[in-house]
Amino acid sequence: MAAVEKYLKPQVINQIKRLDLRAQFVVKGFLQGLHASPFQGFSVEFSEHRRYTAGDDPKDIDWLVYAKTDKYYVKKFEAETNITGYLAMDLSQSMGYSYRQELTKFDYAICLAAALAYLMVHQQDPVGLVTFDTRLRDCLAPKSKRSQLGTLLSHLARSRPTGETDVAKSLQQLQAMLRHRSLVMLFSDLLTDREPVVQSLHRLRHRGHDVILFHILDEAEVSFPFSGAVEFEDPETHERMEVDASQERQSYQAEVEAFREFYRRECFQSGIDYVPLDTSMQFDKALTKYLVSRRARG
Repeated sequence: MAAVEKYLKPQVINQIKRLDLRAQFVVKGFLQGLHASPFQGFSVEFSEHRRYTAGDDPKDIDWLVYAKTDKYYVKKFEAETNITGYLAMDLSQSMGYSYRQELTKFDYAICLAAALAYLMVHQQDPVGLVTFDTRLRDCLAPKSKRSQLGTLLSHLARSRPTGETDVAKSLQQLQAMLRHRSLVMLFSDLLTDREPVVQSLHRLRHRGHDVILFHILDEAEVSFPFSGAVEFEDPETHERMEVDASQERQSYQAEVEAFREFYRRECFQSGIDYVPLDTSMQFDKALTKYLVSRRARG
């Protein structure tokens, strides 16, 4: 467990400036943490038996078949159909915010995306990348080659969260690009008008796409650890507002819960996976918990 902790401490991740090396740290630690998990993949099903050969994992031996035949056979798994995945990353300036955590919301999203991209490529599922602010900015075509992870991360390394955002318009542009049933993994703080975003998410689902919404907030945006008179500035519009933080904390936290509950309810009704996260949560544990629950439902 100590090795896993070493790889996944945010301060260690943050010290690594090269994104490809950072991702290797993230993925290696993440996979070490996954070893005891029942997670098999997004779309893996039992296919057939074959004779056990040297080098096969003994855990895959089907003992019921052994009891009948007195011979060792292993279960062979394969992808049902290779589903194409798209990582959709919000580049709005608010994603670059961190109050007291080592990782910004964008850094946190990259950690999640690196692990998910690795898992998809490992399963030979093609995965691509789109980044967006007020519109789609960078598009990387989906591939299942091992080199795709490095290519994908080099794209993210060049990305900077700046400017305003239009999540709904960007999702509409992404939908127009998709030619086949795809898995869209959206990473955003969703700090924009709710209704247009929900409508765009509903349209994606209506077209048969699988959607996972990773709703990422900074720890301070959830817990509101401020007191006294505090001036807040909107990172995208630069509007300023002074509030008595102690007096506003309860109503603010109620608003955040209502904000999350709105998306939770809307996503549930459309069959979209909603994953609320904040940057104080260990992303590997949060992601593993989600993947295991997805596996159990599947």
